[in-house]
Amino acid sequence: MPPPNGALPKIGVVGVGRMGAGIALRLRDCGYTIAAVYDVYAPSAETVSKETGATICTELAKVTAHSDIVITVVTDDKAQRAIFAESGDSLLTGAAGKIFVNCATVSPAAHIEAIDRAEHAGAHAVEALMASSIPQAREGSLYLMIGGDRAVFDRLEPMLAKMSKSLRYIGPKGSAAQVKALVNMVMNINTAGLAEGLGIGDALGLDLTVLREVFSQTGANSRVLETDGLDMQNREHDVYFSGAHAAKDSHIAIDLAKSAGLEVPVAEASAAQFDKMVRLGIGELDKSGVAELTFKSRALAHN
Repeated sequence: MPPPNGALPKIGVVGVGRMGAGIALRLRDCGYTIAAVYDVYAPSAETVSKETGATICTELAKVTAHSDIVITVVTDDKAQRAIFAESGDSLLTGAAGKIFVNCATVSPAAHIEAIDRAEHAGAHAVEALMASSIPQAREGSLYLMIGGDRAVFDRLEPMLAKMSKSLRYIGPKGSAAQVKALVNMVMNINTAGLAEGLGIGDALGLDLTVLREVFSQTGANSRVLETDGLDMQNREHDVYFSGAHAAKDSHIAIDLAKSAGLEVPVAEASAAQFDKMVRLGIGELDKSGVAELTFKSRALAHN
């Protein structure tokens, strides 16, 4: 049943890692009841439960039962399809009248499938793709891109506005996931390119602080320079967006290009660098860790 008029909906969160936990805590601060949390990694659910008072659920169906709106932040297509399974334990059990907000960066096809399955179960769902990182999730300053039924977006807008500083309705189901894939593809290209530029500068004996300052005032400037440049220089790769995620997201975009009959050699080259991070066992470093492959003075550059 929907909440009484004027009452804020009860929120469930599936996937309370760094991003999901930040969203849960932000909505709690805004007066929403975090009714239920679920995570395959039990300590994450326990931590968020202690901070929000949410019920820890070990079954997906119980998250749906406790909640009016369920926010999902899972890792990949397989996980997205599993939580919206058509049999067994699933968020779709007893889902009639509920709303699902799916925030994971997964393929457009997986988002469309989740929305279709929710609608078949008498529920509603949208994709809410996040072009931001962990601090923004906690602060409520995400850049959110929404795909799905416009009427469902309109119902969710008050809550989504509390999660974001920029809220953009993109269009029908799948469209926001397409845009997010392209955002991350371009970001990943910029990251790999910056790592090469700084790596060459280092090999030439240039002052990298000066080099970064020159980049910032010329056509070499980018948002990635601001977020990752100093980290690359100082070898500080605390995780905000991992190399493994960069690899996954680049391949989503490459698959979209192939389906459109396009060749994207630059995207493929940058994806290969993040794939290499994973292969060498550093995929869980921040994407800035791609610089470990490009600085001549660093061991992994020789692998």
